[in-house]
Amino acid sequence: MQISSRFTIAVHVLIAIETFKNDRKVTSELLASSANVNPTVIRRLLQQLKKADIVTVKRGSGGADIERSLGEITLLDVYNAVEPIENGRLFHFHDNPNELCPVGRNIHRIMDYRLEEIQTAMEEKMRSVTIADVMEDAEKLIEV
Repeated sequence: MQISSRFTIAVHVLIAIETFKNDRKVTSELLASSANVNPTVIRRLLQQLKKADIVTVKRGSGGADIERSLGEITLLDVYNAVEPIENGRLFHFHDNPNELCPVGRNIHRIMDYRLEEIQTAMEEKMRSVTIADVMEDAEKLIEV
């Protein structure tokens, strides 16, 4: 299992918005240059973050800004905004295990609760880290 790069790019975008907001207009082109991705990727992420009330985006070359306090935005908020998961489940289980096989017949009872515990632990950890925490680390390393 691998989470796509959308999540880390979204966090990158939020840190870049916060870093550059007082010095220049924060456009999708600026953010794309910082993340080294196509501006279309950034625009799509910004729309997802906007829908989740994490950022505001002004049309045209108006730029982006963060909607809420950094301490109110968790990594889980960002993850949920850009990595929507099917049926609220992180792990996708194969649909039709062989009911005639003793393993296939029981694999859901063997694995489901474990996978739910793993997902819950990941979500709790992500809920405990805010963008303010990440920004604090970034400020120690970034020289603007």
